[in-house]
Amino acid sequence: MISSFYLAYGIAWIALFLLVSGPVHECAHAFAAWKLGDGTAKLFGRITLDPVAHFDPVGGGLLILSIALAVLQGYSGAGLGWAKPTPVNPYNLRGKHADSIVAAAGPVSNLVLAAIFAVGLRYMLGAGYWPNNDSAPDLITLVLFVGVELNVVLALFNLIPVAPLDGSHVLLDFVSPRQAMELRVFMGQYGVLLLVAVILLAGGVIGKVAAPIVNFLAGQMLV
Repeated sequence: MISSFYLAYGIAWIALFLLVSGPVHECAHAFAAWKLGDGTAKLFGRITLDPVAHFDPVGGGLLILSIALAVLQGYSGAGLGWAKPTPVNPYNLRGKHADSIVAAAGPVSNLVLAAIFAVGLRYMLGAGYWPNNDSAPDLITLVLFVGVELNVVLALFNLIPVAPLDGSHVLLDFVSPRQAMELRVFMGQYGVLLLVAVILLAGGVIGKVAAPIVNFLAGQMLV
């Protein structure tokens, strides 16, 4: 029998990712790139919070499928998926660290979202509600909790320095040109394998790192 709590949790995760967190993340990349000299994303209409503009059929479909499987198996957890990558031409960017600023804009936007959701979450927790689906106020509290957790996890995951994640751009921007070239070659050859390894192995690590951040934002122990 499907747990109603896990179902509510999964629906909240999918909805917030597709409608809020993914679009804000990609829009932040697009806006930062435009301000730093590259209008590629602007030409493609990506400086927008419209979820349709940032929806990737494969990434969105995989997210829904992975969370649905988790719910059917009787547990909750982060799904695997992604929004449509933002097109950026690094050769148009102005400034020494422009590429890493554009890359970091996405994770930073997720941390800002986490803090915004945390304001509402703290209010609901203070009013005596809890993140579950026992009542309408509790369900709102659950959505706010998922908003905090989802955005913290997205920020941490995207900062992992493995291509094509945002952290790889930040890493390459702060090493020597020779090291950057060697890393680009290495990631070009083994990037897919590294990314698969990250997906398979990093979940537990990210969860352990995310938990104290989520608890700090919530103001009490929730995970």
